[in-house]
Amino acid sequence: MADRLKDAEDELLESLFAPEAIADDGFSDRVVGRIRRRLWVQRLSLPIAAIFGGMVAFRPASELVTTLSDLALRIVPTDAGFRLYEWLPPAHQIVAGALLLVVAMVSLRMLED
Repeated sequence: MADRLKDAEDELLESLFAPEAIADDGFSDRVVGRIRRRLWVQRLSLPIAAIFGGMVAFRPASELVTTLSDLALRIVPTDAGFRLYEWLPPAHQIVAGALLLVVAMVSLRMLED
């Protein structure tokens, strides 16, 4: 509301103390453009490197998984698959525990703020 009630003296003071544009012949724009370019290069370089690394490592990783699964099938008896799940709690207890963990994390976050 104070901006609407300006009189001639206020406008004169604002014009006297208003910052003037410095003539830098486009230097500021070039610097800002270069900084933005570098930020984009930094933002894109890690995902691109991860994609190329994943492409290079895909074949050896798939061979490793295949070898390990074949080895595991030879070592582990065939009826052991049913015994592996006996130590797991029921599904409703896992879901309840996950919900309790989420509530605890949200509560701790609220306490920090």
